[in-house]
Order: sequence, then structure tokens, then C-alpha cells
Amino acid sequence: MSTTMTAASDTASPAVGGKVRLRVRRKLALADGVCGLELVAPDDGRLPDWTPGSHIDLTFANGLNRQYSLCGDRWDAHSYQVAVLREPDGRGGSAFVHDELGEGDVIDIAGPRNNFPLAPADAYLFVAGGIGITPILPMLEQAEMLGKPWRLLYGGRTRTSMAFLDRLTPWGDRVDVCPQDESGLLDLDVLGRLEAGTKVYCCGPEPLLAAVRTAAVDLPSGSLRTERFVAAAMPAPVRTTSFDLELARSGVTVTVAPGQSILEAAAEAGAPILASCRQGICGTCETDVLEGTPDHRDSMLDDDERQRGDLFYPCVSRSASDRLVLDI
Repeated sequence: MSTTMTAASDTASPAVGGKVRLRVRRKLALADGVCGLELVAPDDGRLPDWTPGSHIDLTFANGLNRQYSLCGDRWDAHSYQVAVLREPDGRGGSAFVHDELGEGDVIDIAGPRNNFPLAPADAYLFVAGGIGITPILPMLEQAEMLGKPWRLLYGGRTRTSMAFLDRLTPWGDRVDVCPQDESGLLDLDVLGRLEAGTKVYCCGPEPLLAAVRTAAVDLPSGSLRTERFVAAAMPAPVRTTSFDLELARSGVTVTVAPGQSILEAAAEAGAPILASCRQGICGTCETDVLEGTPDHRDSMLDDDERQRGDLFYPCVSRSASDRLVLDI
């Protein structure tokens, strides 16, 4: 989506209950089944800054809360842009955006929050599948601004279902557009021929993520970073018995029963934890671990982060030890 700059105050718009209330200035059709929203403050005020890979949490009038990657111009301080894929088998968020949300409507957002940041590298390979192009777009622009070599592999079901093709055109042969009905699946053999110092960023559906992980198996640790839309399948919990949960700042200890989430236990103890996706994919409920051994069951942390054991996501993760102490 293109952005129209609007003269406004340089004071950030006020938060409402920990959220910022924004207005839908424009709603556009970006591709088959994909619509774009341009969001501004009701007073056209300045919005919080963000970095490539960031997302915002949108709370709609019907109570649904969903996360969408920011994909607009990060140097435009007065608007946010997101793209929403209609998901027939979803939980109703995308249907609400496509069918009911209109220009002029007001919604609450939280964030921006970045769990998919662009780390320094000598070069980059970006791989996007379908709506997974959204967090990648600002990364391309950042890599370009830094003068770093980069290449994008962008796949989709059909050309007409692939959003932002016009925005990618100026970069010529650095972008490989691969509609599946025309040329099959993305050729990932390039992952075996990357120059040293190249980092790979991938976002898309699970089959693509799995294929990229397989193709990148010989890359140095830390070379591949992925973001997913649905939680990965997890093995059974480390323990199936209850454990003690101590909320350090609240001074409360509660027993977490089998089948009960830490979010539920903390809320019953009077210390609710802010959460959104409840699937371990958005990062809203990130919590510091002070003592004990977490049983990580999220789809975000890498192996090194899990090994450190100093933070986790209590919407899905549990404890591998008899006692877990959280900074809550």
C-alpha cells in the first residue's frame, strides 16, 4: 500500500488501557483473498516507532484479538499498514476484517512488538510464502538501506494471490517470484550454496518452513530465523504431574494442575498475565524465569534461548522442575 503523509502533531497518540486506539483510514484489495489496512490515530498523531519484523495486536469490536505484521513504510510515523489473508478455516478474525471492518472504524492495537528482528549479517536470503511476505518487506528495505547483498524467494499458490508484487518490481532479478501453478515449488537448493556470513529469514506456512529447515540443515547455528502463523506440533510435556508456581513480585505461590495453563493458574492467583495468541507464536506473554527449569512449548525461541532458560511463554510452556519462579 502506498502511504499518504498527513500533517500532524509529533506527540505520540495516547494509549487506552495499555492499547492505542486507531482508525481505519484505508482498506484496499491487495491480491485474491488479501486486503490491506492503513491505520492512523483519530487525531492523525504520531504512532510508536517500529523495526522490521514487528507486529501489532489488533482487538476488534467483536472482541477478537489477532496479530499482524507491519508491512508499510517504517519512516512514516503517522500510519501503520498490515495485510490480512482471508482464512476460511480460521477462528473468525480474518473474516471480520474482510467482511465487517470498514474505513472509518476504530480498533484498539497493542505493540508494536518484535519477535522476528533483523540481525546484522554480511548478506541475506529472504524466503516468503504467501502472506509471509508481510514481515519480509520491511527487511528488504532495511537491507537495501544498509547496502547489504540480499535475495528474495517468494512463492504463492497463484500470481494473483501474491500481494505486493508491484512493490517488489523495482528490485528486478534479486526477487524470484514463483507462483506454484506456473513453476511449482520454490527451489531451495540455494540454501546449500550460501556464502559465509549470510543469514536466512523465512516466513510462511508450515510446509515451507519445514522444507527450509531441511535445506538449511548444514548452515551454521543461528543462520536461520523463521516466523510462523500457527504453532508447531509439540511432544508430550516433560512432566504430567502438578508443580508449584511462585509469582515473585506478587508474593503468591500456586499449584499448577495437570492440564491447567500457567496463564490460568496466575489469573486465579490474582496476577493475570497479558496474553494474545495463546499458542506460543506471538510473544505477548513473554515472562522472565527467575528459578526452576522451564518446559518450553512455544514456537518462537531458538535452541540457544531455550538452553538459557531465563524467559519463556506461559500461555503454552510449563515447568520441568517441581518449582518454577516467575518475575510476576
